[in-house]
This record gives sequence, C-alpha cells and structure tokens, in this order.
Amino acid sequence: MISTKNPFSGMNPWLQQSWRDVHTRLISYISDALSPELPPDLASRTERRVALMDEGRPPVTYITDVAVTESWRHGLPPVWTPDDDAAIDVAEPLLLDAEPLTERWVEILDLDGRVITVIEVLSPSNKQGDDRPAFRAKTRGYLEAGVNLVEIDLIRGGQHNLRVAESELPRSNGTTHYICVCRAILKHRREVYPCPLRERLPAIRIPLRPTDPDIPLDLQPLIDRCYELGRYWQTNWSEPLNPPLPDDDALWAQEQLKAAGLIP
Repeated sequence: MISTKNPFSGMNPWLQQSWRDVHTRLISYISDALSPELPPDLASRTERRVALMDEGRPPVTYITDVAVTESWRHGLPPVWTPDDDAAIDVAEPLLLDAEPLTERWVEILDLDGRVITVIEVLSPSNKQGDDRPAFRAKTRGYLEAGVNLVEIDLIRGGQHNLRVAESELPRSNGTTHYICVCRAILKHRREVYPCPLRERLPAIRIPLRPTDPDIPLDLQPLIDRCYELGRYWQTNWSEPLNPPLPDDDALWAQEQLKAAGLIP
C-alpha cells in the first residue's frame, strides 16, 4: 500500500523539482505557525514581489498592490486613427509573455509597521545565476537596517548565502542544507543550523525585539504538510534529481521510497 506521508525523516529532495508550489505553501505555513506565538503587539505577514525576467537585462521588480484590469488585457489596446485619409496601417506584433519570478517572504512587524524580523526561504535563483547578487544585496539591506534575518536554505546546489567562511561550517555527514539566523543586535554573529539529509529538520529560534524571548519554529511538520497537502506522493520518482544525490545517499533514498511503497 502506498503511504501518503513524507517518506523522508527530513527534507524530501524531490520537493525541489516542484519548488514554486512548495515555496509558496511553506511561506504561508511558516507565517501561520508563528502567528499564535507572537506577542500581542506583533504580527506575521507574507509579502510578495514580482520580477519580470528579460534575457540580458537585470530583473525589474514590482511590489504587488492593486491589479488594474482592462478589457484588452490579454491583447492590445485600440490604436488611435485620424479622421483624414492619412491613417497609418499599424503592423501587428508578436505577443510574447515575459517570464515572471515571484519572490515571497515572511515579515514580523510591530503596530507601527516597523519590520522586526524577515524570514527568507531560498529558491534556486537565490543561490546561482543573475538573481543571486540582487538577493544578497536585499538581505544585506535588512541587516544594515537593523532587522533580524532568518535564511532557510533547503535547496541542493548553488552557493550558500550564510555570510560565513565555508571552512567554519561543520562538516557533519550528509549536510546539504543550512539555516542561518542573523540577529540585529549581534551583527557579526551567525547562528547556523546544519540540516543533514537523513535527519529531521530542526526546530529553530526566531528572534524578535531585544526585550522579547525567541519563539520556536518547527520546520519538519511544515515540510511534511507541504508534501501531504500538495499530494506529492504522486511524484514521478524515476525523474533524476538535479543535482544528483551522492551514491550512498541515493541508495538510502531508494530504500525510503521502497519502504513507503512508492517504488517497486
């Protein structure tokens, strides 16, 4: 019988194949999980920004607010034509869609709207390619503004964004993911949570104001919820992972999938 539960005790590496959906769900679940634990004068909000990607140019970003809809939205507006015989015969262009990149994150704010803490769940584009410098500049801006920053990196491949020397990271067996917490009052310290593939994702500390106690965020139930509500047991498990798992981890992963009845 096929199990509908996440077959992995920690991060499911196949979820990266559908990261847009998983990322959207996880951001929402994180905000929901934090909200009941916050002090009465703080609130958790999910934020969204859309970037239009044009080959050869930096992404142009917009914070979504009000959508204005016109009757010709999916085509072209009418062309003004003069009343005389000098009307211009306007050519019809090809209508091509720009590729949108939607960025989502969680903000914890006080009653005055001041941002206290930002939680970023990294996407592949944050770790490689043209979007990486912009993402690093964005997160550096949080730190310079005195905002606590939590970066949750559950993406395999690309470069980590921890702002610490790779040589300082613990070399625990199978660690492919890291979570990094930067406190506004301790700008030069990083709290790093290694997340080995074969281990349960940790419950981490979310910093608020200096006078507030930290609040816990248990990530594993949220990833499991993404898997179950997204019905990801229907995944094509034969699809190769990119990047591929190391040989010993690949064998271990196959054992987990067999035990769950997902592969023969």
